[in-house]
Amino acid sequence: LGNFSFGDYFKRDAIPFAWKLLTEEWKLPKDRLFVTIFRGEPGIPRDDEAYDTWRTFVPPDHIGELGADDNFWTMGDTGPCGRSSEIYYYRGPESACAEEALGRACRGMECSCDRYLEFWNNVFMEFNRQQDGTLNPLPAPAIDTGMGFERVTAILQGKLSNYDTDLFTPILAAIGDRAGIRYRATMD
Repeated sequence: LGNFSFGDYFKRDAIPFAWKLLTEEWKLPKDRLFVTIFRGEPGIPRDDEAYDTWRTFVPPDHIGELGADDNFWTMGDTGPCGRSSEIYYYRGPESACAEEALGRACRGMECSCDRYLEFWNNVFMEFNRQQDGTLNPLPAPAIDTGMGFERVTAILQGKLSNYDTDLFTPILAAIGDRAGIRYRATMD
């Protein structure tokens, strides 16, 4: 579920659009939504604008700050690129966490457990990276929105696995009929 804005709107509009869809249209509980912004790294400043915009919707403890590996998108060594902001759905403490199973603390949005499901990414294409690594502002910043259709379906249907949603269960039932094996929910 992707869409683009090429110069029509940017962060201060994209973030409220996302929030309205998730909380007003789809009625997701606000307290289960967590977000990340780019924390900043040498040569690329922290995304204060995204942070300030998110603060109008979520408390500070629902905003994580991640580095370039998670919150900076680039298409290659050169070309359009930018900081990004991800949206996560918190499934709750009853969801498995491998870190806790090993006696360590869950790392929240930085953890690879089932508690925090990243399902939306807004890439704020605002720079053009040059051969020497210099980041020049784009003349018309753009938004590249990406949302996982299967993931948001699982969230809306209260399922832990994409394969347990009505997108896949009819297909799995048909395969099971032909194979003589009944599909059982993966994580319920």
